[in-house]
Amino acid sequence: MFSFNIYNPTRIVFGKDKISQIDKLIPKDAKVLITYGGGSVKKYKTLDKVKEALGDRIHFEFGGIEPNPKYDTLMKALDIVNKENINCLLAVGGGSVIDGTKFIKLAANYDGEPKELLTKGGSHKVKENKNINIATVLTLPATGSEMNSGAVVTCDEGKFAVNNPMCFPMFSILDPTLTYTLPETQVANGIVDTFVHVNEQYLTYPVDARFQDRTSEGILRTLIEIGQDTIKNPTNYDLRANLMLCATMGLNGLIGSGVPQDWTSHMIGHELTALFGLDHGKTLAIVMPSLFEVKKDAKRDKLIQYGKRVFDIESTDDNEIIDLAISKTREFFESLGIKTRLSDYGIKKEQIDLVIEQLKNHNFTSLGENRDIDLETSRKILENAL
Repeated sequence: MFSFNIYNPTRIVFGKDKISQIDKLIPKDAKVLITYGGGSVKKYKTLDKVKEALGDRIHFEFGGIEPNPKYDTLMKALDIVNKENINCLLAVGGGSVIDGTKFIKLAANYDGEPKELLTKGGSHKVKENKNINIATVLTLPATGSEMNSGAVVTCDEGKFAVNNPMCFPMFSILDPTLTYTLPETQVANGIVDTFVHVNEQYLTYPVDARFQDRTSEGILRTLIEIGQDTIKNPTNYDLRANLMLCATMGLNGLIGSGVPQDWTSHMIGHELTALFGLDHGKTLAIVMPSLFEVKKDAKRDKLIQYGKRVFDIESTDDNEIIDLAISKTREFFESLGIKTRLSDYGIKKEQIDLVIEQLKNHNFTSLGENRDIDLETSRKILENAL
């Protein structure tokens, strides 16, 4: 196991009807900007409950944060933060709203042009000079953003990740009942996103990290057990509670501590989203099975472990275990209604050049846990995904 330093200050308030806890967790004198996405938080009265919990606190609203939050939209929210001296950002929504809200805080604390945090990197170096807290009310389990310090934001130049400890929420409300009204495809995307998050940290090479491995395997097995059932039974509290907790624990730093990490599927997936508008979860379902096939020699030991422990594959032939583990991964995604081939979305071989060009432009030329996935290997992964 590698050495590591883990830090996570986020308080998780989990359970039904926990929005009322906001009144105890946000200071009475806070000036709050509520951020959200589309109209669902209004339609299903989630926003009303949040405002009721805020009571007499001064608050403002900013809606319209898109899936894959856009830089230009977030800058409009930043104007409100600066004009009204906001000191608390309350994100009500899924990962995109939370990610966008984190970037608003980073931008408020950055002295230069905020887009530089995306196109030039260095978001981790931003120092907190404005006392602005972040809190969240999670409505879509998927990204784990409610309990980590990372975010992904889209601008004209592409889709970029930022990370800074100041972006940890001070608290997150996790009420599984808020997920009951989600469209099936969003739930399926969230399951895939969580599954891939775990595998980005688990399916690399062994370092005798038994706790991290067993915890990762527990999350993966749980997602397989509940995946189809929670889509078919959207108001089953226990199913949605397990999904929500898996998503949060899948990317809060716990299972990724002390182990090698990959993240190739995400980097390639981000380019597919930026170029072709595919849902994030769908891009991951396309890339990860293909990645496993192309890199199965480098990932051999972990693929065997994955096949045995996650899918209960019983075979004395290690090559058979590997091939079955990969095919069962693809089958699991397909069982959720998520297609796993580029051709399923009308993307053709000649369009792969566009993806490779973007990977080159963004310096994603040595990806993977061994930093050995160059542009040619990325091309093989994409061609194999056709």
